[in-house]
Amino acid sequence: MRRILALLSATLLLVLAVAAPASAATRVIVLPGATSAEGITPAGGGSYYTGDLVAGTIFREDLKRGTAERFIEAPPGTMAAGVDLDRRHDLLFVAGGNGGKAYVYNVRTKAKVADFTVGDPETSYVNDVVVTPYGAWFTDSYHPQLFFVPVFAGVLGTPRTLPLSGPGAGGSPGDFFLNDIIATPSGDTLLVAATTPGKVYKINPVTGVSAEIAGVNAPSVVSLVLEGRRLWAVQLDDTISRWRLDGGLSHGTADGTITDPLFDQPVSAAKVGGKLAVVNSHIFSGYPPTSPTYEVLVVDA
Repeated sequence: MRRILALLSATLLLVLAVAAPASAATRVIVLPGATSAEGITPAGGGSYYTGDLVAGTIFREDLKRGTAERFIEAPPGTMAAGVDLDRRHDLLFVAGGNGGKAYVYNVRTKAKVADFTVGDPETSYVNDVVVTPYGAWFTDSYHPQLFFVPVFAGVLGTPRTLPLSGPGAGGSPGDFFLNDIIATPSGDTLLVAATTPGKVYKINPVTGVSAEIAGVNAPSVVSLVLEGRRLWAVQLDDTISRWRLDGGLSHGTADGTITDPLFDQPVSAAKVGGKLAVVNSHIFSGYPPTSPTYEVLVVDA
C-alpha cells in the first residue's frame, strides 16, 4: 500500500509539474539519452558533470549555453550514484551504487583510471562522494561506515574504511540511512545527509565520531550544498530547504525554502553563483525510473 501511494503521489506531482508553468528564472537543460539522473559536480567555467544513476553515463553541461552532452560512456553494469571532481588532478570520482563499487575517471582522456570495490559486494550501496584536499570520501547507505581513497600528487592510494559512531551511524546494518556527503573546504569536517530521519550530521574524518546538527529538520533529504555557513538541503518532497549554521556547524536555523513547479524528486544540486543547478531524478516513477526525460534545472538559490 505504501508503494502504491508513493507511485500515485509521484504521478500527481508529475501532472502538476507539466500543468504548471516554470518560473521565468528557471532554465531547463535536458540530458540527452539519459535513463536516469543523480549526482552533479562543478567542472569550472560554468560547466558541470552529471551522472546517469542506472547506466553510469557521465554528462557534461554548459550552464551558460544551456546545453548538455554525453561525455563518458560507461560499460554495462556500471552505475553513477554520486559524482565529485578533483579539479587539481582532473579526476572524476564516482560512487558506484550496488556492489560496493567506486570508480575514477580522468576527464582529460575520458579513461577509467580506477575501479574499486570499497564495500561489501553483496550488501553495500556506495551512494555519494566528496573530494577533499586529502582524497575522496564515499558513503555506504546500508552500513555505518565511510570509505576513503587518498590522493597524493594525483596518485590514488589504497582505499580504507572508517567505522562511524554516534547518531550518524544510524540504526541497524541493513537499514537505508546515509545518502550524500560534503565537506568543509579544509576537509577537516564532513557533513552527511540521512534521508529517512531527515537529519544532517557532522563527522570527524579521523575518528568517525558523529554529531547531529541540531535544529536542521529536512524530511527526505538526499543531498547537501554548503557555502560558508549557509546550507541547502535537497529533499525528495520537491523542496530545497535553506539553513544558517553557527560557527561550529553544530546548530542550524531555518532560512526559507526553494520550490519550483518543475521539481520532480530533485536528488542533488550544485551552486552556480546565485543559482542552484538541480538534478531531477523522477525516481518515484519506478526503478529503473521511467521518465521520458531527465534534466538539470537552474533556479535561484
